[in-house]
Amino acid sequence: MTLVPKREYLLLLAGDLVVFVASLWLTLAARYLEAPSTDLFLIHLRPFALLFAAWVGVFFLAGLYGKHTRIFRSRLITTILYTQIINMIIAAIFFFSIPSFGLSPKTILLLYLIVSFALIFSWRGVIFTRLPRSKKLRGVLIAHGADAMTLAEEISRDPHATFSFDYVVDTSTVPSHEVIQKACRVAGEEDVTFLVADFSDKAVSAALPIIYDAAFQKNRFALVEASELYQEIFDRVPLSLIDYEWILRNVSTSNVYDLVKRLMDIVGAIVIGLPSLLAYPFVMLAIKLDDGGSIFISQQRVGKYQRPITVYKFRSMSGNDEGNYGEGGKSALTVTRVGRILRVLRIDELPQLWNVLRGDLSLVGPRPELPALAAQYSARIPYYNARYLVSPGLSGWAQLRHDRHPHHGADVAETKEKLSYDLYYLKHRSLLLDVFIILQTVRVALTARGS
Repeated sequence: MTLVPKREYLLLLAGDLVVFVASLWLTLAARYLEAPSTDLFLIHLRPFALLFAAWVGVFFLAGLYGKHTRIFRSRLITTILYTQIINMIIAAIFFFSIPSFGLSPKTILLLYLIVSFALIFSWRGVIFTRLPRSKKLRGVLIAHGADAMTLAEEISRDPHATFSFDYVVDTSTVPSHEVIQKACRVAGEEDVTFLVADFSDKAVSAALPIIYDAAFQKNRFALVEASELYQEIFDRVPLSLIDYEWILRNVSTSNVYDLVKRLMDIVGAIVIGLPSLLAYPFVMLAIKLDDGGSIFISQQRVGKYQRPITVYKFRSMSGNDEGNYGEGGKSALTVTRVGRILRVLRIDELPQLWNVLRGDLSLVGPRPELPALAAQYSARIPYYNARYLVSPGLSGWAQLRHDRHPHHGADVAETKEKLSYDLYYLKHRSLLLDVFIILQTVRVALTARGS
């Protein structure tokens, strides 16, 4: 049993393709002020069909085929708007580059942007959310900690969730005998079809025999680890629901994966690094003209297995940030005018491709930390050192998913949340996830969501 069904993603894809085709028909009707003939429609549909495939890829990169959480739905209008603008740019380049189709639909593309935006938002923001769904699954959550309560709150506040909790048992405040009573209730109610629990909790362990019997008394029943469901909902690991055993059990290694990833790092660094050399003279001149300071900086960072590494970057600040922030917890350095542009476009990190070639860094991995900050976080955040089990990276799951990670300052609370994303990557890392992160990083750079 899955509590987050994947069939809805296929429904979204099918609906998008229908909207793409319908938008083209309506655009032609608006352009010529009459219903388009079959021949006219097919002449345009053939090249647009190729574009539809590319547009679906843009939607995928924008996260439109991911989990539609409450937070994601709050940004739906702007997400659809910028993806459609990108799609229209792709279409313009397509028709300009391939004149053999005999079309240069400038007016049609503008109309299509307006029509398709309205239809896609109507489909995703209005129609899709109101489609009849199967009856919500009813279950129970038995766990403790802030992350478990956050999970319960998220499900209760999301009207589109495919399941709900009849009740939530916080084992940190409820006596063990009451946990067992709740487990008996789970066994007795036929409509309760799943139990989400922290199986490492002693109170839950005491109730396992009753839960075991319940599995044989129901036509449909599932046991779900609380940390697993949390990861599926939030794309990160709940720190309050894991322990050292979880770390050792889930951070696996694969020689084949490591070898292929290393080859991907070398090829990627060469493919990106060689063309980027053309931009170096202009970047170097801009930095010098801005404040006359040094062009490059080198920094000590903590690498795999906590080995020290030296990384190289274009200087984007008034000095070299070494992580010694004192009592204030913030750097006294400032970002330069040119540095701000370099950061937005990720140009300041191009010299680190040399570190990727050397093997100090990977294209994808946890962010390499400054030694002073790493020592502070290791002392104050449980499991922090687990991120050193893999090579640090130019980009990573935490860099994409955690918008509030501290820059040029010490912040334990935000770093704990960032660590939860790093641990998610350590557990789920694969070539497919690495490629997805690389593509998402390209999207972030192109949309100028700088760090």
